[in-house]
Amino acid sequence: MDVSTTSGLTGAQAGGLAAFTGVMFIVEIAILIVTLAAMWKIYTKAGEEGWKCIIPIYNVIILLKIVGRPWWWLLLMLIPFVNFIVLIIIMNDLSKSFGHGLGFTLGLIFLSIIFYLILGFGSSKYVGPGGVAAAPAYAAPTPPAYSPPAAPPPAPPMAPPAPPMAPPAPPV
Repeated sequence: MDVSTTSGLTGAQAGGLAAFTGVMFIVEIAILIVTLAAMWKIYTKAGEEGWKCIIPIYNVIILLKIVGRPWWWLLLMLIPFVNFIVLIIIMNDLSKSFGHGLGFTLGLIFLSIIFYLILGFGSSKYVGPGGVAAAPAYAAPTPPAYSPPAAPPPAPPMAPPAPPMAPPAPPV
């Protein structure tokens, strides 16, 4: 048996493989464009300019700013295995920054594209870095702190005693 003839592709197989590769390329470009549009909206909602999501490395620095983490966390993302933990923390902070909880964090981790679209084009509002909101428009009044009762005001100084009255003069 000649190995060279059994390992080659037929013309139909090669054409099918090329078609499949072309379709996958188009699907990947579409996913890239949709993700880019969602990230652009997320950056815009967070008060950053949307074009910052296009530039590699700089986009991560801006994302760290949006979620309230220091820039040097980018260096942690270069360490194998540590980068997975850091990415999970960043996704959790991104979720909190838009007022969502743990379920949304899991969505950002496992179904990123869909949840980026929800953040970018949905009704999610940017709350603040890591979910720390600014002071609300109306806050319930807080009770005053305890202070001991005030001491009574001091008594006014005593007036000097009046001079004794002279007896009335006898009638004349």
